[in-house]
Amino acid sequence: MGLYFPNLNDIRKAANRIDEVVVRSSLQRNDYYSEKYKANVLFKREDLQQVRSYKIRGAFNKICSLKKEELRNGVVAASAGNHAQGVAVSCFKLKAKGYIFMPSPTPKQKIEQVNMFGRGYVEVRLIGDSFDDALAEAKLFAEKNKLVFVHAFDDKKIIEGQGTIGFEILEQSKDPIDFLFLPIGGGGLAAGVSSVFSQLSKKTKIIGVEPSGAPSMQTSIQNQSTVELDNIDMFVDGAAVKQVGKLNFSICKATLHDVTTVSEGKICQTLLELYNKQAIVVEPAGALTTAVLDDYKEDIKSKTVVCLISGSNNDITRTAEIRERAMLHAGLKHYFIIRFPQRAGALREFLNEVLGPQDDITHFEYSKKHNRNSGPAVVGIEIPHSDEIDRLKKSMIEKNFFGEYLNESPNLFQFLV
Repeated sequence: MGLYFPNLNDIRKAANRIDEVVVRSSLQRNDYYSEKYKANVLFKREDLQQVRSYKIRGAFNKICSLKKEELRNGVVAASAGNHAQGVAVSCFKLKAKGYIFMPSPTPKQKIEQVNMFGRGYVEVRLIGDSFDDALAEAKLFAEKNKLVFVHAFDDKKIIEGQGTIGFEILEQSKDPIDFLFLPIGGGGLAAGVSSVFSQLSKKTKIIGVEPSGAPSMQTSIQNQSTVELDNIDMFVDGAAVKQVGKLNFSICKATLHDVTTVSEGKICQTLLELYNKQAIVVEPAGALTTAVLDDYKEDIKSKTVVCLISGSNNDITRTAEIRERAMLHAGLKHYFIIRFPQRAGALREFLNEVLGPQDDITHFEYSKKHNRNSGPAVVGIEIPHSDEIDRLKKSMIEKNFFGEYLNESPNLFQFLV
């Protein structure tokens, strides 16, 4: 038996099947990014779906294809959030019981949304520290109770459901598409949409984008087989998985022209830019495809570019962390261990003779030790321009305040800040 590759007729059937619950999301020209990159940049707004992400497509396609007896028994799913909401809506629409396993760090906002969409038909269980922990427990539960497991990405019906986006983009675009940027978590979306484009728009360069803290697809393609990462950064929770789906890997390996990564700091910068300049609210995974445009700015000039905006389920309580990561990435926020002489007036000297007029202390931790000549303090400083950091370091060293620059010591940084 050959490797699975989505059939266009099956994806068309999926489009008809999910029509009752899916919004035909708009393909909008974004003037700000078009001007910024001297290109025709279009946003496919899957963040405007009922559940504020594309995940409803695959989830409903899978669940409504089950036999009546399977629906009566109920379904099991594992999700970092968005797939869970798609499953919850599907369970309510089809009156099927759903057991949804989610990682314990899942933002509270996503958990509340799942319960709201499920309207009593779903039960949320928080398990483990990552999606992969929740996935393992969900599979065991499904096997033990003989229930259908609805995978978040590694399933033919899921892939075909997500692939319906590909048809919509091609029907909506007035111009041939030169570049298509797709976010990658487990790979279901990228596999489905790229399979459509590889058959119907062969000249389109398809770029998969992952967070740098979870490069599962990139690592797998480099190794020519699916690889399970030992550790991942969970910040981009909608796209942070240790291992991509096997079905998705084989499809993406054949259809994607490139798989690249974007740092979490750059993603945060883009989140804020989208909100402040465009009034578009996205979650971290939803900013992947726009965050990567800087890396392709020469390639996309004068081209028609589509960025798939995958979701907008962002928890407002994360705003402070998002701003912090964005400032660190931009080189505007810096942390130091400052060694203050234990004498009166030392802090005043630091403020008046070390800091510039626009430097701002945003973090300060200090404990006086009477039996030492100097006492260390952890100090966070915002500067007006990134190139001011050399001036700040030089001033600290000249006045004998410099202890250690924490931005370049990630282990110590995470421990102290």
